[in-house]
Amino acid sequence: MSENLVTLFADKIIMQQKTFYPLDRNYLINKIYALVGDYAIDYPTTKNLEMLDIVQLLVDNAVANQQIAADSNSREILACQLTDLYTPAPSQINQHFWNQYQLSPQAATDYFYQICEQNNYIKTKDNAKNISYQTSTAYGDLEITINLAKPEKDPKAIAAARLQKNNGYPADKLSMENEGYLGRADFPARTNHRIIRLTLGGETWGFQYSPYAYFNEHCIFLSNQQRPMHIDSETFTNLFEIVRLFPHYFVGSNADLPIVGGSVLSHDHYQGGRHLFPMMKAPLKISFQLKNHPHIIAGIVNWPMSVIRLAGNNPTDLIQASQEILTAWQHYSDESVNVRAIVADKQHHTITPIVYRQNQQWIIDLVLRDNQTSQQYPDGIFHPHQDVQHIKKENIGLIEVMGRAILPGRLQQELQEVKHYLLQEPNHIADYHLTWAQSLQKSHTINDSNVEQIIKDSIGQIFARVLEDAGVFKNNPVGEEAFQRFLQVLN
Repeated sequence: MSENLVTLFADKIIMQQKTFYPLDRNYLINKIYALVGDYAIDYPTTKNLEMLDIVQLLVDNAVANQQIAADSNSREILACQLTDLYTPAPSQINQHFWNQYQLSPQAATDYFYQICEQNNYIKTKDNAKNISYQTSTAYGDLEITINLAKPEKDPKAIAAARLQKNNGYPADKLSMENEGYLGRADFPARTNHRIIRLTLGGETWGFQYSPYAYFNEHCIFLSNQQRPMHIDSETFTNLFEIVRLFPHYFVGSNADLPIVGGSVLSHDHYQGGRHLFPMMKAPLKISFQLKNHPHIIAGIVNWPMSVIRLAGNNPTDLIQASQEILTAWQHYSDESVNVRAIVADKQHHTITPIVYRQNQQWIIDLVLRDNQTSQQYPDGIFHPHQDVQHIKKENIGLIEVMGRAILPGRLQQELQEVKHYLLQEPNHIADYHLTWAQSLQKSHTINDSNVEQIIKDSIGQIFARVLEDAGVFKNNPVGEEAFQRFLQVLN
């Protein structure tokens, strides 16, 4: 027995999703046909088909009927148009979100997250492809992920993107203008995208989830105004306000300078979510007092990067102390450890701040950053150095700072070649992995049963080294004394 996929999809939308009503059935069926083509689309078994399964089959049929091109971009645009049919309008979602918020903040985020999963804005199946594991290090268990979720563009899509004229709309990928945008060859489809509006510091901000989530409930808070990233007292205030609104989430900001910042410096935004990162679990190795803030518990975190942790019950006090530390850091230099705040009138110092609740206390972790370069380290003095760039050469942003490595998908195949090399099997090992592989051979007795674990553990240790490279005050006597000298400036 077969059933028409278009009518099946329409009936499921009406009965289950309720974005349309029974009286709308003919209208909805014709909208679907307009998208996928006026062809009878039958499928032999329909009982166990979920909404996203039907969407995929409708897209396949649209390609077969030459309604759309076969490239990945065209398929994604159509899939988003179809899932948009059962996604409530932004006004409806915002209203229901804040109604749910009256029950609890978590009820509101659970509702919104479920919507974004159901319409495949959050790529749950793709995200499950990511490789993820933990490695024990001197700083606790670090989290290693190899990012396989985001598909590579196929050659046809790349060629089409080169020919696409950019008209400047939407302004960027974090703009509110993305909500409902059809998409094009060089810009992602966002027809099914929804944004929750909220107010921070008297301004309208957006709250959305990340399609290719790097951790649980990975979300983005974005400014309605297109302005560059900035770290200042307004940033700290906004971060505390977000955690007040959503106490089950952490939130942080990437730094606002190149090399030590994230991949998007042009649009003010923060990232958050529901995940306990390794850095949050790390204890203090040294405590100290801030004489102007006697009620704050302050200390240096036992971490490969240089992190000051402030904990207390008064957000206003913590915001003021954070601003004082930022101001001091922006003007602090110590030539003995290559720390220079300003060179040739160029600012090099900033902070990566992270705010969260723990044991009823407010906590802000302030990660000291320095984006200088030199002849020896042209990519950054406090950036992964050349000998570890075969594993991680990209900027160390907010997520990596907290102990979760986001490693490129290329490593999946490359590590298989490293494995073959270590087992003395035919291989095509990349030249930039050779020195590392040879060192593993010298330091381990390798066989079929342990080779994969040896590679995994080594990557974890390399990631710890990557974070140490990014730390401004090194975890050795010279660096620790230098850190103490900076703390003296704070009092």
